[in-house]
Amino acid sequence: MAQVSGAESLSDILCRLIEIPSVNPMGRNVSGPEFFEGRVSDWLMSFFDSFGARCERIEVLSGRDNILARYDAGDDRPTILWDAHQDTVPVEGMTIDPFLPNIDQGRIYGRGSCDVKGGLAAMLYAFRRLCLERPPNAPNVVLSCSCDEESTAQGIVHLVRYWTASERPSRLLQKKPDGAIVAEPTELDIVVAHRGVTRFKIHTRGKACHSSDPTQGVNAIYRMAKVLTQLEQYAELLRQTTIPHPLCGGATLSVGRIEGGISVNVVPDHCYIEIDRRIIPGEDPLVARRQIEEYLRPKVDFELDFETPWIECVALSDADNSWLATGLLSAMKQWDEELQCGGELPKCGERKVMGVAYGTNASTLCEAGVPSVVFGPGSIAQAHTKDEYIDQSSLEKAAEIYYRLCCEHSWIG
Repeated sequence: MAQVSGAESLSDILCRLIEIPSVNPMGRNVSGPEFFEGRVSDWLMSFFDSFGARCERIEVLSGRDNILARYDAGDDRPTILWDAHQDTVPVEGMTIDPFLPNIDQGRIYGRGSCDVKGGLAAMLYAFRRLCLERPPNAPNVVLSCSCDEESTAQGIVHLVRYWTASERPSRLLQKKPDGAIVAEPTELDIVVAHRGVTRFKIHTRGKACHSSDPTQGVNAIYRMAKVLTQLEQYAELLRQTTIPHPLCGGATLSVGRIEGGISVNVVPDHCYIEIDRRIIPGEDPLVARRQIEEYLRPKVDFELDFETPWIECVALSDADNSWLATGLLSAMKQWDEELQCGGELPKCGERKVMGVAYGTNASTLCEAGVPSVVFGPGSIAQAHTKDEYIDQSSLEKAAEIYYRLCCEHSWIG
């Protein structure tokens, strides 16, 4: 793999990102140096400054920023957006030191190594090559290091306003890009469709009293039990009546959390559940939530409170992004053909164009009119795990393909 003289290696970049904690609190009321993206954002700004790249830092939430850098090829060239998020999931239950990167037998271990600091490192490395080597036929490239992907996706929601908002908060992304590549662990396969999600809470109310005489109160948990029975039936009905998408499967519903009451000796006057409703291409998250409400209310004889969803992400559609998939496949094929004569570098091999069940920032970009695909190193099977790691060979191939893809702009649709 081509190296940039006098600069950190790709593995060095990833190890440095792992060393800097950027845990998303996932809605918990916590604080400390391991939480939020601020320290990673500081490092990213220094990284871009080290080779003179144009970059900017835009606040999204208090102390949480999107970092953007731009490679300018010319006003007459199309623009490709690369996106990789800065945050990771929490570290509870990990069996390795989450912030002490360890390289062992071709794997780099640590929280975020796979999801998605590996993809971010590959994009950073490729972007630096673009800036230093300046291939003559490259497009404009904007690298977005977004915040808060793992919880409410506010970073990417903020980013798509940069070319639509009247105040134009970004200097580097004032026009809608022509296409986007989102880094997530796809094992170098190309994801052209995936499901979206809406998540919200449902509350039941009751009347508290001493548990020695429950007849004097109204048990909100018992009420919620009736709701859960109905939701289980609705989930099965959804599975049977919704036509699955050919690439990413069918719509689903899951109840992931329940909480109620204040003490075992008090009849609970409140209870809530958290619902995860997965959206397939063609569905509207708002409609999906409304359908659940319309199904439930006639089924129970008490009031239900539906909170506003804290996340609403559409699905990624494969309607207009085939040209991006074709470009990635061509870049990998070219790479493999150049290795036919042998050498130490591994080939990409046969790759798939596919759909997946999980969601990414690509769906928000797609909804904003930017054709998008998901492509990156690592396996989703290693994301969020107790011993998270990424294969170095996958990391190196991804960085090479990101770079090669943007050495030529004629393929851009």
